[in-house]
Amino acid sequence: MPTLRAVAASGARVPLVLTQPDRPAGRGRRLTPSPVKVAALELGVEVLQPPTLRTAEILERLGPAPDLLVVVAYGLLLPPGVLAWPRLGCVNVHASLLPRWRGAAPIQHALLAGDATTGVSLMRMDEGLDTGPVYAARETPIGTRETAADLHDRLAELGARLLADALPALLAGELRAIAQRPELATRAPKIAKTDAVLDWGRPAAELERRVRAFNPRPVAEAVLDDGRRLRVWQALAVDTPSGGNGPAPGAILAAGSAGIDVATAAGALRLTRVQPPSARAMDAAAYLAAHSVAGAKFVS
Repeated sequence: MPTLRAVAASGARVPLVLTQPDRPAGRGRRLTPSPVKVAALELGVEVLQPPTLRTAEILERLGPAPDLLVVVAYGLLLPPGVLAWPRLGCVNVHASLLPRWRGAAPIQHALLAGDATTGVSLMRMDEGLDTGPVYAARETPIGTRETAADLHDRLAELGARLLADALPALLAGELRAIAQRPELATRAPKIAKTDAVLDWGRPAAELERRVRAFNPRPVAEAVLDDGRRLRVWQALAVDTPSGGNGPAPGAILAAGSAGIDVATAAGALRLTRVQPPSARAMDAAAYLAAHSVAGAKFVS
C-alpha cells in the first residue's frame, strides 16, 4: 500500500492494480479483499485478481502495455510474457540489500541471522529468483528489539520513498541497473510453521532472534512437558547461567512478574508475552496468575 500510494501521489498514472483474489478471513470466513485492493479502489484504479498469470489469455486481460510494472510482495510468479509486457520491464521493491536475502522471507532471515542492518532494493526483474540488476538501494539499521512486524512496516515506507525518488529517472530511462554479485547471494526461503517451535538446546540470544523474526507469523512456540503449548510473542535473552553443569535446557529457572526464565544452551530466555491456545496474547505474569508451571519444564 505505501508503494501504491507513493506512485499515485507522484503524478504518474496508474491504470491497473494486480492483487491476489479475495480470501476468507475472520470467524465467519467471509471473502475479504486485500488491503491493496481496498486502497486501489479508493484511488479509483481498476483492479484485476487473477489466481495465476500463467494462462494464454492473461496479457489480453491486462490490456495495453504500460511503461512500467511495479511489483511489491505480490506472491505470484511472473512468467516471461508478463515480464516482457511493460515498455521498461518490471521493477521489484525488495525488502533486503540484494544480493543478500533473495527469496520469500528476507525480513525474517535478516533477523534470524542477527544482521545489524538491512534495507530495500529496487531491482529490475528477470526470470530468476531476485537475481535481476539493481537500480538503487537504501540501508537502515535493525533495532535491537525490532520484530518482523516492526521491520516490515518500516521497510514498506522506506521502499515507497525509494521508488518515488527513483521514478522520474526510471521512466526517463536515465537510471542504470547494476548487476548483482552472485557469490555474495544468500537465500531467504519461506518460513514454515514447523520452524517456529523453540529448541532449548540453542543459545538464548538465537532464540530471542527467532521470537522476533516469527512475530507476527508464524509466531514462536514453546511446549511444556505436560503437553501445554504457548505461543511466544515477546522474549528476552538474559545472562542467567545455564548449560554445562547448570540446569538442563528447557528447565524453568524462575517464574514471576518479570516473566518465565527458561534455561538454554547458553544463558536463559525470559518469556515476557505469551498466548495459550484459544486465548489472547498476554503478559507472562497474567498467564502465571491463572496457570501454574511449578514442576514443569519446556521440551523441544
